[in-house]
Amino acid sequence: MEYIELIFKSIFVDNMVFATFLGMCSYLAVSKKVSTAVGLGAAVIFVLAVTVPMNWLLNEYLLKEGALAWLGEEYASYDLSFLTYILFIATVATMVQLVEIIVEKFAPALYNSLGIFLPLIAVNCAILGGSLFMQSREIPTIGLAATYGLASGIGWFLAIVAIAAIREKIRYSNVPPALRGLGITFIITGLMAIGFMSFGGMLTGGEKKSDEDKKAVIEQKVDKTEKLANNTKEIK
Repeated sequence: MEYIELIFKSIFVDNMVFATFLGMCSYLAVSKKVSTAVGLGAAVIFVLAVTVPMNWLLNEYLLKEGALAWLGEEYASYDLSFLTYILFIATVATMVQLVEIIVEKFAPALYNSLGIFLPLIAVNCAILGGSLFMQSREIPTIGLAATYGLASGIGWFLAIVAIAAIREKIRYSNVPPALRGLGITFIITGLMAIGFMSFGGMLTGGEKKSDEDKKAVIEQKVDKTEKLANNTKEIK
């Protein structure tokens, strides 16, 4: 259940694009065609699915305070958290280079259509954001970290493919001249973000209240009703 909830939240509730607006540069620049958006989205999924668990291992066994305890008691007090950004970005850059080599080898047409934005995945804030969110939320296991990375990538993939499909249809629509291009794209992105916000209500049920809690709530409501009635009588 924990995995399912994490997947749902990462894709819909905490979507990288619509909730935190990360990776907007690539999202806006490479979303003119669905085919190109699918290729870039798949690359982002792969990079996030690999880098987040790798950075989890780095954080658990190297970076955070006390992580070096496995080397001996004299290293238990070491704190290498100041190297977080350097090592996280190095991991991301390595995976991006691997993706670039694979795409250039097996899909040269996609490689040419993505252009400069494929190597720029290394500086895509959604990629680094996934690892930093994993660290700040203190995800406990590598399995959950891998799930979070994969689901976050899928969420970014759905966002860019959806806006690419809409932009292809908009070409045949009568859009006002002042809003053509990025103007209408920003408006549609805002509307889609509002739509994705509605998924947050599906995970806010909270824990079931005990009978004592329910009685306390009822008593509070009764007290408020009695006070309101007394105030009304005094006014009359």
